[in-house]
Amino acid sequence: MPPLPDLARDVVGVAALGALLVTAHRHPRPRTEAVASVLAGAAVVATGLVSPAGAWSATRPLLPVVGFLVAILVVADVCARAGLFEVAADVVRRRAGHRPGVLFLGIFVLAAITTTVLSLDATVVLLTPVVIHAARSLRVSPRPGAYACLRLANSGSLLLPVSNLTNLLAMPHLHLTFGGFAARMALPLAVVLVVEYAGLRLLFRPDLAPPAPDDGPPTTPTAIPTAPPTEETRTSFHVLPLVVVAAMLAAFAALSPAGVEPVWPAAVAGVVLIVWARRRRLIDAREAVHAANPSFALFVLALGVVVAGLSRGFLGNAVSHLVPAGNGFADLLLIAVIATVAAAVLANLSATLLLVPLLSGTDQILAALLGLGIGAGLTWTGSLANLLWRRTLARQGVTPSTLTFHRVSLLLTPVALVAATAALALTS
Repeated sequence: MPPLPDLARDVVGVAALGALLVTAHRHPRPRTEAVASVLAGAAVVATGLVSPAGAWSATRPLLPVVGFLVAILVVADVCARAGLFEVAADVVRRRAGHRPGVLFLGIFVLAAITTTVLSLDATVVLLTPVVIHAARSLRVSPRPGAYACLRLANSGSLLLPVSNLTNLLAMPHLHLTFGGFAARMALPLAVVLVVEYAGLRLLFRPDLAPPAPDDGPPTTPTAIPTAPPTEETRTSFHVLPLVVVAAMLAAFAALSPAGVEPVWPAAVAGVVLIVWARRRRLIDAREAVHAANPSFALFVLALGVVVAGLSRGFLGNAVSHLVPAGNGFADLLLIAVIATVAAAVLANLSATLLLVPLLSGTDQILAALLGLGIGAGLTWTGSLANLLWRRTLARQGVTPSTLTFHRVSLLLTPVALVAATAALALTS
């Protein structure tokens, strides 16, 4: 096939990226997602936007990242089937009593921990339904807790490389260990959590008011997404998954200085939990494959190939001219804003693949991750987590308001982004 003109190749690349983003937005069946991914990747290779060798060069560094994604999705799914999210939410609900503000605080902390340890997908897909159920059981509005899950799935994913796929994609470009990354991002995360908590409390103040005395006592829960274990099996159901997850996190930190990728501890944890869960008939082989979401793994690989082609053309040139050279606060804030805009337009995964290779130095890349994490909450399409959250709420009979979503995001995201960038500049 004769090579196409540069403009034609760029048009094909933009069309392929658009097709992938539409696929992510519509969240079709796995088979459809896989077919769309293969076709998009094949199109940019066939037209010469990226060579077969270039496609492999773009794919190879993504393989450990995608492997980790597959493993951590399995780990989170088994934890959900074991009832860990239900037990944690039940503890929060019981301690809250009739106080919606206390319930919100507990949910906020639980969402932050879930995002940090099990990644943002677990927060929006597995924790959010449990949070809605807990609020309904106390006859209070589920909106504050649901939005806490949404906001922290993005802005709360800063602390660890494994908290967000964007962090993992950037790690090969950083000269930081697992612990070194956490040390640099600890202060920005702390600042963001303060902004998010205070902002959500203020924006949802009417929903967090104590119920009127004549509202009656809270009703008994009637539907739990995953049934909790019986009293006879409660210990065995919950101790082992907690131990495995804790051991996995310890392995991340201990093995990172030796150059061991997070995919290996996560894979071991996933295998252990699958074997444990199958013995207790919590999961079968088909459900384990479904939990791993292989079609989404293929989507990420195809996205890497498509963005690699575009980054070598007009889009990469346009973005590279916007990136400043310095590491001062103004420079880091500009990079964070560029990352936010890129995430809003292209979604944070493709924005990461495009922007991070164009940056120089640890401070610039970390600033970009602030925009790719915090800024991803600015629009529905900024993060796949936003789309999954909306889909999750719809399954729970809750229709999220687009007006409320953008009101919350437009008020909180800029403040959190500026505060986090200032905190990052202080630690540089």
